[in-house]
Formats: sequence, C-alpha cells, structure tokens
Amino acid sequence: MLDTAQSLIKRAAKILDLDQETTQAILKANAEHKFDIELQSGKKFQAYRVQHNNKRGPYKGGIRFHPQVDYDEVRALATLMTMKTAAVSLPMGGGKGGIAVNPKELDKKELEELSRAFVKHLHPHIGPDKDVPAPDVNTNAQIIDWMVNEYENQTEDTSHASFTGKSIKNGGSLGRDAATGRGGVVALAEYLKLIGKNDQEFTMAVQGFGNVGSFFAKIAQSNHPKWKLVAVSDSSATIYEPAGLDAKELDEFKTKKGGKFADFPRGKKLAEDKLISLDVDILALAALENSVTDKNVKQVKANIVVELANGPINIPAQDYLTNQGVSILPDIIANSGGVIVSYLEWLQNKNGEHWKEEQVNKRLENCIQKAVKEMFEIAKNKKISLKEAAFVLALKRLTSS
Repeated sequence: MLDTAQSLIKRAAKILDLDQETTQAILKANAEHKFDIELQSGKKFQAYRVQHNNKRGPYKGGIRFHPQVDYDEVRALATLMTMKTAAVSLPMGGGKGGIAVNPKELDKKELEELSRAFVKHLHPHIGPDKDVPAPDVNTNAQIIDWMVNEYENQTEDTSHASFTGKSIKNGGSLGRDAATGRGGVVALAEYLKLIGKNDQEFTMAVQGFGNVGSFFAKIAQSNHPKWKLVAVSDSSATIYEPAGLDAKELDEFKTKKGGKFADFPRGKKLAEDKLISLDVDILALAALENSVTDKNVKQVKANIVVELANGPINIPAQDYLTNQGVSILPDIIANSGGVIVSYLEWLQNKNGEHWKEEQVNKRLENCIQKAVKEMFEIAKNKKISLKEAAFVLALKRLTSS
C-alpha cells in the first residue's frame, strides 16, 4: 500500500512538474513513533504513530487495533491522510496510528489499559493543536473516550479536542457514524451530475457491508431511488438479487440478528469474491485494500467504481480500468466524509459548541461537492484520470499553502 500511495504522489508531482526535492519532502514523514506496550498481565504489543505532514494544520488520522498492523501500513495510511485532508481543503495534516493486537482476545479491563498506555507514551507529541487522532479499524467511541480521559490526566487539557470520534456525551459530533458512507454517496451524486447522468437509473453492488458500506447503501437508497442495490457482500458470501435488495433489511439482518450473508433468506448466493465480477453500473468497494488487483481486474464490469476503502485498487488495476474507460472515484475524496466530520467535531470542541446533525451533514456535503468539482475540472483540463486529478489537487494545496 505504501508503494501505491507514493507512486500516485510521484505521478501527480510529475504532472505538476514539481522538482525532486519538493516531491521527496512530501513523501517523507515528519515524525515516526514506534514503541512497545506491556500490560500488567505481561502481554506485549507493538504500537505506532506516524505523523506525516502538518503543513496545513495539526496531524489528523485514526488509530487501528488489528493483528496485521505494521510499520509500512501505518506509514502508507498516514501519507494518504495527508493527501485526503489537502484534497478536500481541510486545515489539517495527515497521521495514522495503530497497535498490532486482536482486541477480541482482550477483556474490557485489558483493552482500557492498552488504550491508556498508548496515550501515556504519546501524550507529549499529540494534542488539540499538534495531532488529533480518531477511531479506525476495531476502535470506537469507548476506546477514544478512555484515550481522551488519559490525555486529560496527563496534560490537564479539558477541551476534549485532543481526539475525535468520541461519544456524543463526551463531545462527539452528531453525524459521525454515517459520515464516510454519506460522503461516498455525495461524491458519487456530484460526479453523476457533472457528467449529466444524475437522472438516470443505475444498478449498484457494494463490497463489504460493515459500517461504511451499510451506511453508503442505506443513504444511497434513501436519497437516490434510481440507484438500485442488486448485490452486497461480506466475508461469508455475495448476495445477488437483480430485482433489488433493501439496504435497511440487510443492515438489520447483520446488526440485530448478527447474521452472515451466506444465511440471508433471499437472493442468489455467490462466493464473496464474485461480487466485483457482477454486471452492474456502479461498484462500491468498502472492504479492504487491494480488493481489485492486476490478477482480478479483468472481471470488473462496472463503469463507475467508488473507492470507499483506503487503497482498494492497486496501480496496475487502476491503469487497466482507466484505459478501459472506467471512472474511479478516488478514496482520498470518496471516503473523506469521516475525516471531514472529525474536523467538524474538533472545531465544535475548540469553540465549545455542539451542532445539529443537519448542520454537520450540510457542511460535509458542501466540502465534498466542492472537492469533486475541482477534481473533475483538473481531470478534464489536463486529460488525466480522476485518481490522478485528486492527487494533483492535493499536491497543489500542499505546495502552495
């Protein structure tokens, strides 16, 4: 993933005719923290925080708890976050953190101890005006609340602006849970409007029906009834139903019943990896990085691909799809809703305010619509792909601010 992110930056730098020194400065992280955490039980875990670039403002980026977290992954995600905040014109930089742990193997007490230990080590390097972490894979409002409390214990800061993604009662923002999925819907709708197809009917498949994929599907179905959801997948199976699926029903099956799509009572069941090969107009990738690679890219039949996950398409696959005339709505704009609302939460905390959900959603919508328009204009004027245009947009802001 790091190679992919850096290759995209180098391409954009070449399009902008940036010199090598400027390009290398953008590729290099400002600071990297790598340390061990040992719990009272004796269990040890490797922890990371990469602070990539703060030219536009405090570092911003999530913290993930996952056994496969490693140094290169965190570096790549921090780099992408720098590009993301710049592409959507936030006054923030890019960072990322993580701990190589399976949180399911810890009890609640150990999980709290781990969360607090992360902050005890990093508190001199983070804070409302330095680095503002947020939740990511396997982290949630409860974990962030513990981290905020520990930061306050260490620093006596009471603004709650040291982290975002908090519980509502602890200064979190309304609209945060749905933000990434909602942002993907806004980005897709704006793009369809720009190409004059916003009133047409489309079939749609969503790979990965977790938080992002489910909100994307539900909001798309609610706001755009002409987008017909015909396929979804989770790690167990793909459900394909040409007559259409109900996103709310699917979500309730997953969340309230704890079901797997392999057991869903309706639709044709296919292997999980068959979703990308279905004959649909729009393919939303909300699962993992490198879901579409040079090995399976020729199976893709969709004309529009929405990157809701970080780096779901590798470079050779991107090039192939672009050459085939497929439009890829890039991750650094299409999935930026989460960081936009994180920024809005930080802003509310800094100002001692708490906004209504409608106000948050409107500002999210305006931010993404503006970024999509700017990306589209660059792509058209320079005759480059949307992906390249998004990185050019980000680099222009990073090198001019």
